[in-house]
Amino acid sequence: MSNSNIQTATVGGGCFWCVEAVFNEIKGVHKIVSGYSGGTAPGKPTYREVCSGLTGHAEVIQVTFDATKISYKDLLVIFMTSHDPTTLNRQGGDVGTQYRSVIYYHTAEQEKTALEVIKEVSPYYEDPIVTEVSELPIFYEAEDYHQDYYRNNTEQSFCSAVITPKLAKLRKMHADKLK
Repeated sequence: MSNSNIQTATVGGGCFWCVEAVFNEIKGVHKIVSGYSGGTAPGKPTYREVCSGLTGHAEVIQVTFDATKISYKDLLVIFMTSHDPTTLNRQGGDVGTQYRSVIYYHTAEQEKTALEVIKEVSPYYEDPIVTEVSELPIFYEAEDYHQDYYRNNTEQSFCSAVITPKLAKLRKMHADKLK
């Protein structure tokens, strides 16, 4: 495997615990780091600060993947169908700019692919897609207890009520892309 096949994607679709749990199931994904990006407040934000909605940061994950096993396009299709990209600054009960739907691209090619995927999946939604597509600003790694959250907390009520159903939907829609 060549290092040129290893790529990075950065996305946010509500709570990063949910998005991380989905991407942990995908073949070709090597590493996922939960974090924050897209804010204007100076310095590294904390979870408490981001949750206040005052920093402008979104909860995101940064995914390292092998492009010979899963394409960036396929990752984005999975992302776009595993959350609601039509709700501005909210996912379910989570409300605020920190929960916005966002694709942060690393290259011009990723930007092009992101825009193509949004156009491709938009007919499947009744409402317009509001997913932000922007160049990746600084990415800040979230606190340790947010990393691999679902795997470490499957019995927690939020996980069983919100994340477990997302994973069931993923397994039904994208079975051919799972580990």
